[in-house]
Amino acid sequence: MIYVYRNGRVVPKDNTYVGVSRGPYVISDTMEPTEQVNGKFYTSKATFRAVGRELGLIEVGTEKPKPFVRSTDRREVKAARRQALKNAVEKYKAGHRV
Repeated sequence: MIYVYRNGRVVPKDNTYVGVSRGPYVISDTMEPTEQVNGKFYTSKATFRAVGRELGLIEVGTEKPKPFVRSTDRREVKAARRQALKNAVEKYKAGHRV
């Protein structure tokens, strides 16, 4: 039998414990009245964010980073790599060993 620590006591583990909610998590759209830069107060998160976007503001934590471009994806880097491999193969076939 497996025992777990629950509510300050050691009890046998059962899978029917109802203390943890397994339902869907819902995030409310309401919030405490918060002042936006335009001087108005908003209680809706969606409206607050929409006004901020309209004013050209960026909400910290929601900005999208620029996509990462590998240096090896650039055309000139690929061409240089192909040429280096081609030279190495030609030297190897010619009998050159390090």
